[in-house]
Amino acid sequence: MALTDTIAVAAAPPVLPLREQAAVIDADLKTRLDTIVPRLMREQHVDMWVLVAREYAEDPVVATMLDARSLHARRRTILIFFDPGGGKPLERLTVSRYGLAGLFAPVWDPSKEPDQWRAFAAIVAARNPHKIVVDVSPLTAFGDGLTHSQYEALAGSLSPALRSRIVESEALAVGWLETRSPDQLARYPGIVAIAHSIIAEAFSRKVITPGVTTTEDVQWWMRERIRTLGLDTWFHPSIDAFRKGAPQPLEGATVIEPGDMLWCDFGITYLRLNTDTQQLAYVLRPGETAAPAGLRAGLAAANKLQDMLTSRFRLGVTGNTLLAETRANAINKGLKPSIYSHPLGYHGHAAGSSIGYWDNQGPSPTGEHPLVADTAFSIELNTEAAVPEWGGQIIPFRLEEDGWFDGKAFHWLDGRETEFYLIR
Repeated sequence: MALTDTIAVAAAPPVLPLREQAAVIDADLKTRLDTIVPRLMREQHVDMWVLVAREYAEDPVVATMLDARSLHARRRTILIFFDPGGGKPLERLTVSRYGLAGLFAPVWDPSKEPDQWRAFAAIVAARNPHKIVVDVSPLTAFGDGLTHSQYEALAGSLSPALRSRIVESEALAVGWLETRSPDQLARYPGIVAIAHSIIAEAFSRKVITPGVTTTEDVQWWMRERIRTLGLDTWFHPSIDAFRKGAPQPLEGATVIEPGDMLWCDFGITYLRLNTDTQQLAYVLRPGETAAPAGLRAGLAAANKLQDMLTSRFRLGVTGNTLLAETRANAINKGLKPSIYSHPLGYHGHAAGSSIGYWDNQGPSPTGEHPLVADTAFSIELNTEAAVPEWGGQIIPFRLEEDGWFDGKAFHWLDGRETEFYLIR
């Protein structure tokens, strides 16, 4: 898609009022609880999954299972999923003082049993599960939400026989967090379109006056724009200027000048989903109508690297394998790749398989996770290229765009940048 100071991008959908956002979030959450959790537990032969969160010590999974009005765990929130077998539906229980919008059945009456852990133990004993999965994992924070003190209290409340059935695992947590529902996948393109529209506006004369505006000014404009729209962000935006003769990208309060290539790293949070985008702009010199050919070639090379990676997405392949295959192919084609792509969803750097890190272009433990269907990814990478018009200066062309994998092929959620934003 051509991106210029006329902001020729697809129209973004309006941001919903909070009440409508809550209805969307709760409806999707019910569908996810009804479908994704039972599938995961049965695939992994688990009949009980227990999650515990405390106020200000949140479990990352519990935080995504609370309705739109229950913003955080209250005191101590205990969630129990139990599969009675025989084709019966899962039980969803909450051992806490507060109900959760009908999504979990409250099963603790403090007036009858003041001790929350005794109440929990009685509920577990009555169901006599074969396996009690808790979120404890040395591999990923997403499966490590049970704190040490709560683990001790949980285990200590159970009989020795039930205690022996506790299984520490991240598999259910990661599976829940990485899987996108059909409703989420239907909405995600619009969320990414909103992020793209903010970048397009930031990289225009509406925001940037060459010779006056600084890179820091643009960062804070983006933050203000997010707030004005009623959105949130999960990180502060980055804006760098690449300039002929400058050995390093120019950061901080750098005045933007004609001839600069601008780079942004930007993300929003909306309807509990996150975006993560890096795009490029060029500030035209007097008389120029396009970026120099060397810069355009660098952007095209980065697009080619994107294709090399996304064309290799397939069920069951690990992130480590994708990284190795793509790097080998790119190097063979004469590119200088650096790949550090990651899952995207409830978190910006989300649960699932990592595909490289900016400081590690080899295999990693988190890269051993296999790809599954209905997952979203941020394709983050760069390739270095010499720019003839800049005296052969080596520039990293950093791109990051969001997409999803349906189990057969990778799809961009709202297209990708193939041409520079042009600032006149």
